[in-house]
Amino acid sequence: MPAPDEPAAAVGPPLPVVPDPVDDGLACPRDFTAHYGAGVTRGLVLGGGGIVFVAWQVAYLRALEERGVPVGDADRIVGTSAGSVVATLVASGKLRRAHFEVETLAKLPKLIAAMAPAQELRRSQLVALHKFWTATDDDPDTVRDIGRAALAAVTPDVDTLPRSLALVLARRRWPSPALHITAVDAATGERCVITERAGVPVPRAAAASSSVPGIFAPQPILDRRCMDGGTAGSGTHPDLVAGADRALVLALADSGDVGLATAAPGAFAAGIDALTAAGTRVEVRTSRLPRDTMLMDPRQVPAALALGAEQGAEDADAIGAFLA
Repeated sequence: MPAPDEPAAAVGPPLPVVPDPVDDGLACPRDFTAHYGAGVTRGLVLGGGGIVFVAWQVAYLRALEERGVPVGDADRIVGTSAGSVVATLVASGKLRRAHFEVETLAKLPKLIAAMAPAQELRRSQLVALHKFWTATDDDPDTVRDIGRAALAAVTPDVDTLPRSLALVLARRRWPSPALHITAVDAATGERCVITERAGVPVPRAAAASSSVPGIFAPQPILDRRCMDGGTAGSGTHPDLVAGADRALVLALADSGDVGLATAAPGAFAAGIDALTAAGTRVEVRTSRLPRDTMLMDPRQVPAALALGAEQGAEDADAIGAFLA
């Protein structure tokens, strides 16, 4: 029997030793002074905004392409949230096919809505979604709080969104080294940038970038669980082309004086100013979609397609000269 002042012997198996974190190359702090885009000639930055903004971007870029603007020649294509889907289509050279498919969707919005009715969200989902949409800053503690709620939410199976996107993208392999997809580590709050070097199937990467907290489950990316790229203070992440010769940025809106989720008021404009200060020539285009548009409503797709095509036709000469 041990003496009273001796520690008792440990009971049970030894505790596992947790190794130090391994640098997986995904974490990438937002920093316009890092000149992540140095050496890039043409950058294309595509922001988030649900299936409606996917339709707008596809129609806009297709209108440019039809008029001879070389949108697919960008040597850095950054996609965030819904923009990650469009970015993958551009990098794959599948914009024309995508436009046809989205156009077909536009002709059958009632049928699509009937096939995929909006389901009532569980309380855990609403908690995560509420934390995201009511956030007013991108402080690391705020982002991690959103991440905890996203991880705790009871959502559809983690493979549901990647399977759906695999059908849309019609590929698993990374299409081009130009493609950079943003996401956010739900546990640490770090901004992650996924490229072909990560060895992640592109539908999984796009799903991570599009996993809105509370709507879809954070996705397994290497040893991380990653959520929507728009949860860390930016819906576009233009710093990833800072230092490039020129960049075209497509955003749903400029967020104005009211901000948008974790993007503070004026953050978008400040980011574009910082991009210009980094020596990059910038053209920014935002949609003319009404601010009250329901971005996940298939019934809004026809109007988004028409508006995207109209704006693309209007801008073709100016954007063509800019990218030439």
